[in-house]
Amino acid sequence: MRASGVALVASSGVGAAVFLWPFFGGGQPGAAPAAAFGIGTAAALAAVEAVAGRLDSRRLALLAALAALDAAARAVVVTGIGGFSPIFLLILCGGYVYGAEYGFLLGATTILVSALVTGGLGPWLPYQLFAAGWVGAVAGLAGRGRRGRPTRRDVVVLAAAGVVLGYGYGVVMDVWNWTYFQQSPGLGFHPGMAVATALGHFARYYVVTSLVYDSFRAVGNAVMVALLGAPVLAALARLRARLEADTGPAAVAASSASAMGGGTPP
Repeated sequence: MRASGVALVASSGVGAAVFLWPFFGGGQPGAAPAAAFGIGTAAALAAVEAVAGRLDSRRLALLAALAALDAAARAVVVTGIGGFSPIFLLILCGGYVYGAEYGFLLGATTILVSALVTGGLGPWLPYQLFAAGWVGAVAGLAGRGRRGRPTRRDVVVLAAAGVVLGYGYGVVMDVWNWTYFQQSPGLGFHPGMAVATALGHFARYYVVTSLVYDSFRAVGNAVMVALLGAPVLAALARLRARLEADTGPAAVAASSASAMGGGTPP
């Protein structure tokens, strides 16, 4: 496994620890430490990608531009329709074209920028950061190995991934919400619960509070990808091809020759 893959697994491990912290009897982690873990983890992954040469200045600029566009879309439709939000289209497409590590960074950066734009700073932020990062990472795994011009199959695969990840994002975020919900003896979380009891309570809690809400997100993701996925994927694929051409061996050789006064290679 390459270094960035190890870094992504380690980043996901940190995120899982933040979500599961209450299950180890430690109560909810403080908002400031959780935020520090979330932002610090994303920054560390970005540093690994930069050192490995997979996040140069142009890819970083593209990451910032995509996050800004997504934050603007979320600012226009902050509440969405049910759980639907336009924020997931670029996260899905960006991860699918540029890979799991880039997808994680795009999801996390988008949530952070969006929170700053909309004033959505709160204890939920680090959890949303990891959850959106995982959406981008899984989209990247779904598109692993694809090259060239996006096809109808790519759109179908990404739309299906959007449905699964729409529910997945909601389930992951509900783990955090549920640990605050202790009023109901049949639905709530209580430290020290048996695993089977906890799973039963959480399943009932999710069906009662979130299943319909998350269905709007899942269906909305599929609809967005079906309607806009092809042109967005094509644009991102063209950018990727240009970036790879500009940083490939031939481009590096030409740049070196020019710097040494050798002119254009024959």
